[in-house]
Amino acid sequence: MTLPARLSVLDRSLLRAGGDGPEALRATFRFAQRAEEVGYHRFWVAEHHGVPGVAGSAPTVLAAALAASTSTIRIGTGGVMLPNHQPLVVAEQFGVLESLFPGRIDMGLGRSVGFTSGVRRALGRDKSAAEDFPAQVAELLGYFTGPSAHGVRANPSAGLPVSPFVLATGAGADTAADLGLPLVIPGAREEAIERYRARFRPSQWSEVPYVVVAATVAVADTTTAARRLLASEAWSTAYSQTHGVFPPLVHPDEVLSLDMTAREQELFERALKDQIFGTAPEVASALEKLTHRTGADELMITTSGYDRDALTDSYVRLAALI
Repeated sequence: MTLPARLSVLDRSLLRAGGDGPEALRATFRFAQRAEEVGYHRFWVAEHHGVPGVAGSAPTVLAAALAASTSTIRIGTGGVMLPNHQPLVVAEQFGVLESLFPGRIDMGLGRSVGFTSGVRRALGRDKSAAEDFPAQVAELLGYFTGPSAHGVRANPSAGLPVSPFVLATGAGADTAADLGLPLVIPGAREEAIERYRARFRPSQWSEVPYVVVAATVAVADTTTAARRLLASEAWSTAYSQTHGVFPPLVHPDEVLSLDMTAREQELFERALKDQIFGTAPEVASALEKLTHRTGADELMITTSGYDRDALTDSYVRLAALI
């Protein structure tokens, strides 16, 4: 079997129905420790603002807590949405993280802006902010190599060996290639990956292209049980597309007993379409095909589920495949 030697985790601290944000963040804390125990390479946390079903809003703050509670696993962001921030502040935050936890911090960067107009106003940004992403990344990286063009020095960042990644497809992937950065990309986007590799320019950050493929993967005793694990997030995704709000995850029994409209059923099935689930041999075969199609150097698993015990069990089973 041919699979990448590295498996990593992206966790968004999703809420469960009846729970709250603090509970979701504490669960992420425990999850990171378990991921380290079973051999995952990285554990990343995300940035979402004003989303009722997501507690992960301040990834650098959460990353600091996670790095302090673990010892070997790399900790990072998946990602800091750079258009929402000033590059100097992001550089300073990661300079502090790298100073406290040398050699273990990943700076994953995304180009999304706040999802709703209200969130964008609260952040002081508009949709056009994403258009400046290449320049924002270049400015951010510059703070780690010395003073900026304005003579500003980011302390304690200058000279530290930060580990940057770009989370993107399309134009964002081009930015990763042009700046010589590793790329994190969702699913089997072969065309975008090929373009990234062909366009890649070696840099001090990476001498060769490096592709991390993000995927939702569930492993259980049976295919039915694995699919059931994914039902809660698939429903929240479908609900967000019809109501404009991503809600807390509900129990899969509740999801599977819903009388969905035709549109809701279509969106629910679409949310499950590209996800990988099944028994260990079934998942191993699917991941081998994904790796062959993409040439992935690493897989980043993004699975969420209502049942945290079943979710953890799935990640443990998956780690055993490598």
